[in-house]
Amino acid sequence: MKRRDKVNYYLDLAEVVAQRGTCLRKKYGAVLVKNDEVISTGYVGAPRGRKNCCDIGECIRSKLNVPRGERYELCRSVHAEANAIISASRDKMIGSSLYLTGIESDTGEYVKNAVCCSMCKRMVINSGIKDVYLRDTKDAYRLIDVTEWIENDESLEGVFGY
Repeated sequence: MKRRDKVNYYLDLAEVVAQRGTCLRKKYGAVLVKNDEVISTGYVGAPRGRKNCCDIGECIRSKLNVPRGERYELCRSVHAEANAIISASRDKMIGSSLYLTGIESDTGEYVKNAVCCSMCKRMVINSGIKDVYLRDTKDAYRLIDVTEWIENDESLEGVFGY
């Protein structure tokens, strides 16, 4: 029997975490890992105690036809990356890796070209996370060195979306 490689193992965990997501558009799961130990997990959902989009049956961003990657201040949810970061202490996050898997809510397919939004990128940078692994298929993924987000600051160029 062939063992699953570690990166896909953690991306598989992120995929399971995503199943708790409450977004009507996309379900993301995030797993923070340091020294081969899971530090925290997070999924997309409304702040604790508030109703989720799946409970109220509406997504304001979909209703307004807001493109992917824009106007997140309208969204009811806290993103998976943010929830994982909120649940971990910074000293454990410094030098850690974030594993992120996104699933389209309507088709169940992996989100194409998944990447952290601009707000989550800023949180990832400030938290001290070193690497981000993003799932493309069941076995394929991309690795992003977070220093790339620091050195290539798209916000200086007014870039929106992904």
